[in-house]
Amino acid sequence: MKTLTFQFQSLFVLLLSFHCWVTWANIHATSGNMHEDFVQCLSLYSEDSSSISKVIYTKNNPSYSSVLDFTIQNLRFSTPTTPKPQVIVTPLHVSHIQAAIKCSQKYGLQIRVRSGGHDYEGLSYVSHVPFVIIDLINLSSISVDVEEKTAWVQAGATIGQLYYNIANKSKTLAFPAGVCPSVGVGGHFSGGGYGFLLRKYGLAGDNVVDAHVIDVNGRLLDRKSMGEDLFWAIRGGGAASFAVVVAWKIELVTVPPTVTVFIVNRTLEQNALKIVHKWQYIADKLPKDLLIGIGLERRAEGNREFIASFGSLFLGEVDRLLPLVQKFLPELGLMKEDCREMTWIESVLFYSGLQNVETLLDRNATSLKQYFKAKTDYVKQPIPETALEGIYDRFSEEEGKTGLLTMIPYGGKMSEISESETPFPHRAGNIYKMMYHVTWRQEENEASQRYFDWIRRLYSFMTPYVSKNPRAAYFNYRDLDIGKNNEGFTSIKQASIWGKKYFINNFNRLVHVKTLVDPGNFFRNEQSIPPLSSWRKNKGD
Repeated sequence: MKTLTFQFQSLFVLLLSFHCWVTWANIHATSGNMHEDFVQCLSLYSEDSSSISKVIYTKNNPSYSSVLDFTIQNLRFSTPTTPKPQVIVTPLHVSHIQAAIKCSQKYGLQIRVRSGGHDYEGLSYVSHVPFVIIDLINLSSISVDVEEKTAWVQAGATIGQLYYNIANKSKTLAFPAGVCPSVGVGGHFSGGGYGFLLRKYGLAGDNVVDAHVIDVNGRLLDRKSMGEDLFWAIRGGGAASFAVVVAWKIELVTVPPTVTVFIVNRTLEQNALKIVHKWQYIADKLPKDLLIGIGLERRAEGNREFIASFGSLFLGEVDRLLPLVQKFLPELGLMKEDCREMTWIESVLFYSGLQNVETLLDRNATSLKQYFKAKTDYVKQPIPETALEGIYDRFSEEEGKTGLLTMIPYGGKMSEISESETPFPHRAGNIYKMMYHVTWRQEENEASQRYFDWIRRLYSFMTPYVSKNPRAAYFNYRDLDIGKNNEGFTSIKQASIWGKKYFINNFNRLVHVKTLVDPGNFFRNEQSIPPLSSWRKNKGD
């Protein structure tokens, strides 16, 4: 059985102003060895200066490359021509992060904050101006309180580590986060984060109840001291625009002792497209306990063999599942022998392709390193069969042999939460989310443009069938195509384009929060939230 995994520049151009060029020029003019000065600065500002040398990696350090590459998941950002950080800091303590922020400000460096390295466009570890990486890999402790049904999880932990720690304490507690175990919770939670429990319990960000962050002034804040505006913003708006998240407090959810999973593949000869078409009418209307998602792809062993994989998690036993599927989607022809009963943590292993629960702790075992490009859409009205046939035609092209299109159903809890409750706005009215994904081999990387062209053609073909005004996208599946013009990301107008697609009506509030907490725009990247001062200054651009 083939495992189906459902996962499955913009504002910093302001840095390229005359002021920032002069700042960097002055650094070179006044410092004979910036690396050494920066390291000394870290020691000066860190409360634990005795250990700071153990967590600093410059380009002269023999471990620099291995530390940099370890959690890079999109391999197109691990090439020799990819811009590299001046320094990598892997903090052991909060004071190391505080020192890195202060010293980056002093020396005019950007920072990139990385937890799991799964950013689709590499924004957590790549910058085109001099920068420092704060890699949170050492801040990965997790504390589960079964009685309170909460957990504190540091931002450098992975989803797999979190799931392991929850299951180690309880067989009937879980958390509604993603499927891929190597994803870091830092970015996952702050962009929303979803998995097989989203129809029952919503997003990961919906279940965050507190957080510890370090702001632009180096202050360590919790929910009370940061205020509700900032706490709202980091649960779906991308924390990297506002602060460095050190830890999240999450509310755990209840799952039954037995859940049921299935993956059923259907070919064109088995009416795959007709079943997919029917699925669109019921996917968001199923009981909350049931999620059925779809993956469309070509079989590796076939030239034109196109399959639809229906993957499901049901919070209950198989004897309750079968009548539901028969009622809502009899065309699937689900049989009892297609289904497997197991515990929730076993379902995590099932969809991760792992053999034992201890493997969830191993970042290497759960890594998904690939050369890839991805894009997303939201669907509000069922798309016609002719469009599904058009998707099939594009997957029949040469580049489509490594393509994947996933359909993740909404409804349930997702429709009950207001679109303004968190920055994540894609709630009621969305039937499902689609992700387009294409991979290529290392030896093809120099000619990878044809894969970019393929996925963009597919995305263009889908225009009439997806959400409009704006054509929405999912922030955690970052896409630098959005808002880009022929000259790259050159003005604040581009920010409003991707900002509206990711956040719709919540974008303006995110700009307001950014203005309050980081008016100087220190925390920034190619798709970070701009402060209002930058907006007004560049309004006529």
